[in-house]
Amino acid sequence: MANNNEKMSREEAGRKGGNKTSREHDKEFYQDIGQKGGETTAEEHDKEFYQEIGEKGGEQTSKNKDKEFYKEIGEKGGKKSGFQNS
Repeated sequence: MANNNEKMSREEAGRKGGNKTSREHDKEFYQDIGQKGGETTAEEHDKEFYQEIGEKGGEQTSKNKDKEFYKEIGEKGGKKSGFQNS
């Protein structure tokens, strides 16, 4: 941590600000700003943007997850959609 004679690093300032924000705001605050951010992103980007970030996310997930992960999420999705395997 920085003393009075040193400047605080950006990382430390960000951490302190984030901790203060989390103490002062509730779940609803974060849901609200997340929704606003999502709406703004949707207004500013097109279909290709979402395809590109989805592809990048899918590539990363496939590098970090195994067959069991996909089996589990497939089963969860099937249950949620009402699909019954006979």
